[in-house]
Amino acid sequence: MLLFHGSNMEIGEVDLKKSRPYKDFGKAFYLSTDKNQALEMARFKVLTQSGTETITVFDFDDNAVEGLKIKHFDGYTLEWAEFVFNNRDERTDYRHDFDIVYGPIANDTVGVQIRDLRERKISMDAFLKNLEYKKGITFQYAFCTPLAISKLKRL
Repeated sequence: MLLFHGSNMEIGEVDLKKSRPYKDFGKAFYLSTDKNQALEMARFKVLTQSGTETITVFDFDDNAVEGLKIKHFDGYTLEWAEFVFNNRDERTDYRHDFDIVYGPIANDTVGVQIRDLRERKISMDAFLKNLEYKKGITFQYAFCTPLAISKLKRL
């Protein structure tokens, strides 16, 4: 399966140490099967950090996952919302032990939604609804460990 990573620079070797914490599925290398989604991320990175819109393509044999611990979210569920909350909440030191996490992308207002949930201004059900990506559901892969990264082949 082809996976795309959008950035403001070419990705030579994936280095998880360069990944930012407090993302939807934790500190990881994020990819999508949707090239347009990767392009949108590349554009965002260029706008916020400069550089050049770049899509790096990887091959991932999703049949060769033996030995990997994978978490799969099929859609916007309360379990997914709680997982995103735990990974995005900068007040905790939450860390999961999955090699790969697959599921929907949360919208760009996660920080505000976390604050509102923490302050009990909204319920978990409202949090879930508010996190739905406004442009329609789009899925992402988070490769969270060196073992998972080793399964990617850069093309």
